[in-house]
Amino acid sequence: MELELSRNWWVWALRGLLAVLFGMAAFVWPWLLWLAVVYTFAAYALVSGILAITVAVAAHGRAGPRWALLLEGFAGIVFGVLTFAWPLATVVTEMILLYLIAFQYIFTGVFELVAAIQLRQYIRNEWALALSGILSVFLGIAFVILPGAGALAVAWWIAAYSVVTGVLLLTLAFRLRSLTPHVSRPQGVARSF
Repeated sequence: MELELSRNWWVWALRGLLAVLFGMAAFVWPWLLWLAVVYTFAAYALVSGILAITVAVAAHGRAGPRWALLLEGFAGIVFGVLTFAWPLATVVTEMILLYLIAFQYIFTGVFELVAAIQLRQYIRNEWALALSGILSVFLGIAFVILPGAGALAVAWWIAAYSVVTGVLLLTLAFRLRSLTPHVSRPQGVARSF
């Protein structure tokens, strides 16, 4: 599994980069229509889900249980598609979308916590993915408990969450990348970066 994780470190880095870019866009343009935030969230959830499945499939046959990553990926795809399906900015739809976002964060957080526990077998003190999962669960619960916070506050919460989670996923990616010196490389292949 160490070999597969270190080979696919770039998938985690890409997920982190997407999260940071999404969060920065939501901070810079908070006055955009709720619809823009919804479509951006849907695209992020969809791509993040696809990347999570990519990591799980890449480890097929060579790793331990991958079910948490697979479920996280499928949940991201389902929530992304559902969010694209209901983009209207009416009050009722806004609440439905807020709950979709909340449950996507809760599911993602739970699956990230499970994946972090599984990664502890291969990486010591794996806290970045676990902290990302905890933040996801807390933000999802906050959206369920306080749904009337308003679109602007939600956009800022999502932006802050995305930036922090993106940084944590980037941290995980580079920790995974640091495993590559322990993996044999063909001679003559230079290590980039």
